[in-house]
Amino acid sequence: MSDQPVLHVKGRVLVGPRDVRDELWVVGGRVSYDRPSGARDVRTVRGWALPGLVDAHCHVGLDAHGPVDAETAEKQALTDREAGTLLMRDAGSPSDTRWIDDRADLPKIIRAGRHIARTRRYIRNYAWEIEPDDLVAYVAQEARRGDGWVKLVGDWIDREVGDLSPCWPREAVEAAIAEAHRLGARVTAHCFAENSLRDLVESGIDCVEHATGLTEDLIPLFAERGVAIVPTLVNIATFPQLAAGGESKFPNWSAHMRRLHERRYDTVRSAYDAGIPVFVGTDAGGSLPHGLVAAEVAELVTAGIPPIEALAATSWSARAWLGRPGLEEGAPADLVVYDEDPRAEVGVLAAPRRVVLNGAVVE
Repeated sequence: MSDQPVLHVKGRVLVGPRDVRDELWVVGGRVSYDRPSGARDVRTVRGWALPGLVDAHCHVGLDAHGPVDAETAEKQALTDREAGTLLMRDAGSPSDTRWIDDRADLPKIIRAGRHIARTRRYIRNYAWEIEPDDLVAYVAQEARRGDGWVKLVGDWIDREVGDLSPCWPREAVEAAIAEAHRLGARVTAHCFAENSLRDLVESGIDCVEHATGLTEDLIPLFAERGVAIVPTLVNIATFPQLAAGGESKFPNWSAHMRRLHERRYDTVRSAYDAGIPVFVGTDAGGSLPHGLVAAEVAELVTAGIPPIEALAATSWSARAWLGRPGLEEGAPADLVVYDEDPRAEVGVLAAPRRVVLNGAVVE
């Protein structure tokens, strides 16, 4: 038996939305449902246990101005850990955060490499800024550097047009997504507007971030192709402020951003009702702070997604989508314990009682 103390979690263990067990054991940093024999150093934690929460869209090592130092990136990861987020899909970062993988006390990260954007069509210091002829090569580069994901900037404001517009011609997107898939990587894209979506989905994209431009004619296409969305509603809440800042220079863009914001809840609920997979992501690490996963789950519920499904979008379903285990026998013991049943009230997520990462209770 490992020298690591045995942890006994008692109460209600939410292995799945309806698979509830009375207890689990953590032995050698891994989940077990068999009582270990001969265990002497046992710590007991009581409450409602969930798999470690998932933030499927955040940015570690990034702030509003670009890459940050390791100390700042560590604070970002620790803030997420304290919120119960133990698995993150980093949806684009110019920072090298591989050192985090060597830290058993920090959340696990699935990286999408660095954003790939059109020249002068994204936030400064964030992305590789290239032209369409180079898209396949950069997608291949980031597919090899990432953890099974690549992140494109699908649309952004075009200053000559004065509004959001697609960044890439369809033929470039088709070739790039095909190359990523050939290399075993999935592709996601930042998309606010309506007119960037069809080409991306019909070209085989796997996920769309934000997806505020989803319309009635596009929703069946997403559902048919199984394209997931990560709405980042806590970020979409900033659209009115952004619109106000650009009103004088880009009035059409400002009006467009306000319309996208106004219908955000209807968009997400319609996507969910159509069977489109919806997952929790906060977009933390740009202009937003880390640790917002509970707020995003609450936003999904406000949009009309049933609480149990909003909870699944940051736990069981999200982990399965990302190919990471939950609380299965033998899985790394990454879990969060609450005083009450989070299925009944998702607001409980904002106050973890205990966080367990790699079998260790972190305070």
